[in-house]
Amino acid sequence: MPTTAKRAEPDACSLLDADHRNVKKMFKEYETLTSSKAASASQKKRDLANQICMELTVHAQIEEEIFYPALREAIKDTDLLDEAEVEHASAKDLIAQIQDAAEVDDKFDAKVTVLGEYIDHHVKEERNEIFVKARAARGLDLVALREQLAARKEELMGELTGAPA
Repeated sequence: MPTTAKRAEPDACSLLDADHRNVKKMFKEYETLTSSKAASASQKKRDLANQICMELTVHAQIEEEIFYPALREAIKDTDLLDEAEVEHASAKDLIAQIQDAAEVDDKFDAKVTVLGEYIDHHVKEERNEIFVKARAARGLDLVALREQLAARKEELMGELTGAPA
């Protein structure tokens, strides 16, 4: 039988990483809007910031509810998970400030920029350390975990957007 290179089935890490890439694109788009002085840019920035905040809120929630607890059971060294949860708390604080902001001004832009920097740092640690440990962990079914994450994400997005799940 000929051997064919089989790509690994998408797992929990691939789903979470797809979220990371999606949000990174939104941060880049926001950055291009900050250089625009058009009046319409302000509403676009607000809408994009709200979208970023919603995506990150759902992402953090599925990690905290499903991914991190499963990983805590499967690996010995959980310091990285403790750090990730502290990073989530900082991000959530900034998200709340962005969502509560009355105006789209320089401070608003600064908060979105800093949130992007936090997320960049968090993503690097997840990719380079947490996902590596997750994929090496014995007895952790990351494909099944991906299904759980996807279902919960869809449910939460439905709640936040008012769309039926």
